[in-house]
Amino acid sequence: MIFHNFRKRKLTLVFRLVVVGCLCLVLTFALLNFLFPFRIDVKYSTVVTSNDGNILYATLSADDKWRMKTELHEVQSDLKTAFIEKEDKYFYYHPGVNLFAVVRASIHNLISGKKKSGASTITMQVVRMLERRERNYLSKLIEMFRALQLELQYSKDEILQLYLNLVPYGGNIEGVKAASVLYFGCMPDKLSLAQVVTLCIIPNRPTTLRLGYSNQEIYKERNKWLKKFEAEGIFEHELVETAIKEPLHARRKKAPREIPHLALRLMRKYPGLNSITSTIHLPTQKKVEEICYNYIQRLKSIHIYNAAILIVNNKNGHVEGYVGSPDFDDAENAGQVDGVVAVRSPGSTLKPFIYGLSIDMGIITPKTVLADVPTDFDGYAPENFDKKFNGEVTAEKALAYSLNIPAVKLLEKVSVPVFLSYLKKAGFRHIASKSSSLGLSLILGGCGVTLEELTRAFSALARDGKLPTLRYTHFEKNAVVDSIISPQSSYMITSILSQITRPDLPNNYLNTYHLPQIAWKTGTSYGRRDAWSIGYNKKYTIGVWVGNFSGQGVHQLTGADIATPLLFEVFNAIDYNASNNWFFKPSNLEFRYVCQATGLIPGDHCTHQILDYYIPGISSIQKCEHLKTYFLSHDEKMSYCMHCLPSSGYKKKIFPNLDPEIADYYHKKGIFLETVPEHNPNCTRILESGSPRIVSPLNGKEYIISRQNTPMMLLKCIAQNNVRKVYWHINNQLYKEALASEKVYFRPNEGAIKISCTDDKGRNTDINIQVKYE
Repeated sequence: MIFHNFRKRKLTLVFRLVVVGCLCLVLTFALLNFLFPFRIDVKYSTVVTSNDGNILYATLSADDKWRMKTELHEVQSDLKTAFIEKEDKYFYYHPGVNLFAVVRASIHNLISGKKKSGASTITMQVVRMLERRERNYLSKLIEMFRALQLELQYSKDEILQLYLNLVPYGGNIEGVKAASVLYFGCMPDKLSLAQVVTLCIIPNRPTTLRLGYSNQEIYKERNKWLKKFEAEGIFEHELVETAIKEPLHARRKKAPREIPHLALRLMRKYPGLNSITSTIHLPTQKKVEEICYNYIQRLKSIHIYNAAILIVNNKNGHVEGYVGSPDFDDAENAGQVDGVVAVRSPGSTLKPFIYGLSIDMGIITPKTVLADVPTDFDGYAPENFDKKFNGEVTAEKALAYSLNIPAVKLLEKVSVPVFLSYLKKAGFRHIASKSSSLGLSLILGGCGVTLEELTRAFSALARDGKLPTLRYTHFEKNAVVDSIISPQSSYMITSILSQITRPDLPNNYLNTYHLPQIAWKTGTSYGRRDAWSIGYNKKYTIGVWVGNFSGQGVHQLTGADIATPLLFEVFNAIDYNASNNWFFKPSNLEFRYVCQATGLIPGDHCTHQILDYYIPGISSIQKCEHLKTYFLSHDEKMSYCMHCLPSSGYKKKIFPNLDPEIADYYHKKGIFLETVPEHNPNCTRILESGSPRIVSPLNGKEYIISRQNTPMMLLKCIAQNNVRKVYWHINNQLYKEALASEKVYFRPNEGAIKISCTDDKGRNTDINIQVKYE
C-alpha cells in the first residue's frame, strides 16, 4: 500500500514536471518569438507578362538575383509532388521540425562519427535560405526555432511557395520560375515531368549540377530519380518511360526583353509590384513587331528609320499591341525613344473631330457645301496639301480629301476655345497645357499630340462616341466613360472615313490587293517630319506613326504613301475578315432631301435635290437661297429693292446668290457668272447687311516699314456678288473708286490709319491699323 502510494505520488510529480516543462518551453518560445520576430522580406525580380501569363520582360531583383515569384496557381501537381517526395515526405504532418527525423539523424551521425544526415525539413530549408549562417549545431537549433515561427505565420502551401521561390540553380538564378524561364523557356505550369524532376534534383548540388554545363550528369541523375519515383509508386510507369526518353538540351537563355517600351513604362508606374499582368495579346504583339521591323528596314533606303504602332480593343479599351520603335536596341536611330508617347505634330488627323463637333452643333451635315478658296484668316493663309483649291465642295468630300481651308473655316465658326475645350475632354493633355498659345493652325497640325492620345480619340468613333479608358494592365479599373461625340455624328464621320474614293488611298498593288474594311484618317506634319494613319473597325482601333525621332523631314514621308500601307498590313495580319461586322445606323439619324448646290433644305428655286443624313432637332433647318429673285428695269440696267420698287415697269429675274468668297474665286478663275445690275441710284434706303469685308490690310495690326524703301500697301476686299464698285477712304478722305475685285495700292504714312471701304449699295466697313517706320 505504501509502495503504491509512493509510486502514484512519483507519477504525479513526473506529470507535473512534464507539464511545467512544456509550459516553460511554450512560454520561452513565446518570449523568444516576441523578442526575435521572424520578418521575411524576399526581393523578387519584376516581371511583366502578357494577358495569358507569358513573361514578356524581366529584371533582376534588388539583390541582383533572377528570382521570379512563383504563384501558387503556377505550381503544378507533379512539381509539388516531386519536391515533397524528395525533400520532405512528411511536410504536411510536422510543425516545421520533424523530431523523428532529427532523432534518427542524430543517432546515425553519432554511430558513423560524421555528419551524413541533416534531417532538415522544407520549412527549415526555407529558413536557411532566408538567413544565411555558418553550418553548425547552434545554427541548426536556430533553424528549428525559426521553422516553428514560420509555421505559425504561414500556411503549408505558402511555405512551399517560399521554398520554390528560393531554391538555388547556380549563379544568380533562384526559384523554379526563374529556372523554368531561363533554362526551358516556359512557365512552371508548362513543364514536362522530365523537366520537373530535373529542377527537383539540382538545388542540393547547384554548383556541380549546372544546366548547360553538366547536362549529361544531370541527365543520368534525373533518370535515376525518375526510376526511384516509379518504384515508390509516385508516378505511373508510362509517364516515367516517356520522361526518361526525353533528351536534355537545356541551356541558359537570355532573360525576356519583349515590349521594352511598355514594360519599362509599367514598371515606373507600379514600382512596388513583382508581377504586372499586361493586356498585351502575345500573338498579335509578335506579328506587329515583325511587320514594323521589316517595314522600316525597307524604308531605311529613303532615310526613314522609326515607327510606332498602338492597337486598342474597342470593346474593353485593352491595349493588345504596343510597338514604341522598330528596334529598341538601335541606339544609332534612338530606338529607346517610345514613339507611342512622344509628342509630335498631328498633321490633319484632328480634322474628323472638328467635323464631328460641327455636326453635333448643327453647323453642317455631310452634304453641306463649304468654300475651298484662298482665304486669309487675320494673317494666317493656309493652303491645301496639293497647293490647289476646289471652290465649292461638300463637307464629306472636304473631310475625305482632307482639304485644309474648309477645316479652318469650320474651326473659325466653332471657335478655337470651344474646340480646345473639346480636345481637352477627349484627353489631349499636351494641347490642354498649351491652349493659351494655340490658334486656327491647330487643326492643320499646329499643336502637339501623342499616338496614344490620337488612337484613344479615334477609338471613341468606333464606340458610338464614348471615349475609352486605355487599359494596359488587368488590374486597372475602367474610369467613367465620357462621350465626346454623338452616336449619330460618329456614324456619319465613319461613313466618310471609310470611303475608298479618296486621294490618300495607297496605289501600291500589294496594299490594295486586300483592302481592309476600315475607316481611316491620314496626316502629314509640316516639313514632312511625321506621317500618321489612324484606322478603326468594329473590333480594333490601330494608330500608326512613321518618321524620324530626330525630327528630320523626308520628301517622300506622307501619311498616305508611308503610314497607311503599314496600317493596312497590320489590319490584314490581325483582323483579316473584319468585313463581317460593321457599324449600324443609330437611332435618331434620319434622311432628308437637300439642295445639291448648298446642302441646305431646298428652297423655291432648287431643282436638283439629293439625300443627306441629318439629326432631327440638331441639324440646321436653314433654307437654300443659292438662287435669288431680283426686280430689274425692263432694260436690265438697274435693280430695285422693295423700298424703291416702282408700281410698274419692272420685271423679275433669277441670279446666282453665291457667297462673296466663292464669287471672287470664280471671277479670278475666269468663270464669269451673271451679276445683278447696279442698284437704283435714287433709292434712299441704307442697306445694313452684306457690307464689304476688308481682307488686306488686317484690322488692328501694326506694320513696321523700312524708311529707305517704303513699300506700297495692298487694299483688298470681298464684296457681295451684286456689288460692282467700291470706294476706298484713307483717314476719311476718298482715295480711289475701284471695281469690287480690283487690287488697290497706297503708300502709308507713319502713325494710326483708318481705312474704309464702301460698296455701291452704301454699305461700309472700317478698320484701323498702325504703321511704324524704322
